[in-house]
Amino acid sequence: MVFDGHSDLLYDVTRRRLAGEKRVLERYHLPELERGGVEGMALALWVSQTRETFWNEVPEADSCRSRREIMLLSMKAELAECPWLKLVRNKAEAEQAKAAGKRYAFLAVEGMAELGETPEGIDRCADWGTRLGMLTWNEENALASGAGGDPYSGLTALGRRAVCRMGERGIIVDVSHLNDGGFRDVIRLTKGPVVASHSNCRTLCSVRRNLTDDQLRAIRDTGGVVGLNVHHAFVHADREKQTVEMLARHAAHMAEVMGVEHVACGFDFCQYFGPGNDGAAGLESADGIGTLFAWLERLGMNARERAMIARENFLRVLA
Repeated sequence: MVFDGHSDLLYDVTRRRLAGEKRVLERYHLPELERGGVEGMALALWVSQTRETFWNEVPEADSCRSRREIMLLSMKAELAECPWLKLVRNKAEAEQAKAAGKRYAFLAVEGMAELGETPEGIDRCADWGTRLGMLTWNEENALASGAGGDPYSGLTALGRRAVCRMGERGIIVDVSHLNDGGFRDVIRLTKGPVVASHSNCRTLCSVRRNLTDDQLRAIRDTGGVVGLNVHHAFVHADREKQTVEMLARHAAHMAEVMGVEHVACGFDFCQYFGPGNDGAAGLESADGIGTLFAWLERLGMNARERAMIARENFLRVLA
């Protein structure tokens, strides 16, 4: 069984519910989750981008705050219709949900622009049950610069205060979309585990969204984890090598650099976003998760190591 540390399913849920549909998770996504062995996931609240998204057609969604409120309401309505999925806050609650025959979900925030500007914003985020928080998506905001901005600038004063408040409220800092300068500051400021929920190795695919070996080791030293990302452009520069086998090699490299206890899954399946968002060949959806673990076995990982990557490592951090 697998825990997916980064899922954008709330995007599809919100899009379809605003169009009048119900039970979106059950009707469109549950079969794939079952075939892929996904027992739980971290559901991301991602509202930073409006270009080329359905938000352009929602008149009342003119700010991050309004879009986030709409997505939260959609999530609550969806969960009420899907009793097989339980929102949880820690590993113990996740295990209880699993024992009761349910799937479980943690809440994550992907881009905290307006939330991090005041302590009250962070508190509101924590009160929703958020366990993972990214200061920025790819953009520059009042807290930090994302991977699409200046690679060297560090956290702003607001960003530094947000990181400290997140630690006080039990929200783990997720650095997957952060630039290199901000990454450095998070490692310096954070007292507990840091995660990169959906990033690969820059040594094998040199894009800003991936992590250098030094960054991998820095996350290891906090006790954190890095989740494998299926997005084809983060797997290899050569289109022919954007495959599930190559993603397994990212996992093997992480294990060599950090130790296998710091490697996890954060698949970031987003094929429903439209063209250009496809996963690596053989892992285009949750249907292919078994193929990834078959490749990990071929690369020499034993059953215990594969189980750690599949679910145990990420859940340890979310205890």
